[in-house]
Amino acid sequence: MTAERWLKLSLETRADQAETVATQLESLGALSVTLQDSADAAIFETHPGDTALWPRTCVSALFAPATAMEPILASVQQALQTENPPPHTLAYLEDQDWERAWLDRFQPMPFGRRLWVCPTGHEPPDPAAVNLMLDPGLAFGTGTHATTALCLEWLDQAELEGCTLIDYGCGSGILAIAAARLGARQVWAVDIDPQALEACERNALQNSVAARIHTCLPNHLPAIQADCLIANILAQPLMELVPTLATLLKPGGQLVLSGILAGEQAQAVLAAYQQWFELISMEEREEWVRLDLVRTGTHAFKD
Repeated sequence: MTAERWLKLSLETRADQAETVATQLESLGALSVTLQDSADAAIFETHPGDTALWPRTCVSALFAPATAMEPILASVQQALQTENPPPHTLAYLEDQDWERAWLDRFQPMPFGRRLWVCPTGHEPPDPAAVNLMLDPGLAFGTGTHATTALCLEWLDQAELEGCTLIDYGCGSGILAIAAARLGARQVWAVDIDPQALEACERNALQNSVAARIHTCLPNHLPAIQADCLIANILAQPLMELVPTLATLLKPGGQLVLSGILAGEQAQAVLAAYQQWFELISMEEREEWVRLDLVRTGTHAFKD
């Protein structure tokens, strides 16, 4: 008996086109539509009003094998109002358990001395370690990217017992959950995407820290002064968020910034924060950097 096959259409789009293309493909009968990086770039939460997507996004859709592609490509072209459809490829795929295949590739990963991230269904390699059980989902953040790994390693070595921490741009909640599991008394997980907040809540419940993690949109975050704040987002939003992040940290509070490219971008972010923060260290991995800073002084921002 021949295994069922599916026709996979993959289109390379700009970030501002991806959602339009995905919606159009769904309306044309796609059995599933997924968005993924088409250029090995990182994806991060942005500031309110922006869409969190890769600069070049591959939109892939599965169709029944006999589906005619020319009308579908013409519809996508019309939806984008372009002279030609986006660059695209077609391939036949054998039927399989796609979720299981992805989980098989997502293996337990260590971060620092005591922290592991493990997919549900895998036995933790070190039962005595601090093990985060996390399934890949719509909200990104599994620890596989260098920026997330840098943040997890910082959390692993930090003294978090009894502190209040803000995870600004929480995605799946991996950093917020790690902080809670490592001793933080209260964690605020902030994101512009309600689906990310839902994923964070599910993952917090799965890891038995839901009582210590509070999720909210940025404009619903109370006026608190935290001991630590960690933000793994894009460089430009980080520079725009200086007043916001500074007022959320008490004097002497620790600020961890990631999602920043080494070189000029890192220097620009550092310059934006230097009036209110002192640089403690800069860690680099795979051309990405993490800035570790401390809030200085008691002065507030002026209009």
